[in-house]
Amino acid sequence: MKTFLLVLQIILGIIIIVSVLLQPSKSDALSGLIQGSKTETFFSKNKVRTREAFLLKVTIIAMALFAINTLALNII
Repeated sequence: MKTFLLVLQIILGIIIIVSVLLQPSKSDALSGLIQGSKTETFFSKNKVRTREAFLLKVTIIAMALFAINTLALNII
């Protein structure tokens, strides 16, 4: 059981690292605030369906599972 949890911990850690590295940087949005550009695109209107939203959901779920797995490893 402990070996399974350790392997799961490593896999979850890799998923978190990859999903965070694939997310776009927020510096582009900050430069748009300074310059005052108001371009509305299809992706800005439908942010729920974009790749960025998917990566955010994957990151949050993986982090929650990572925390629960860490607690389980400490209990065992």
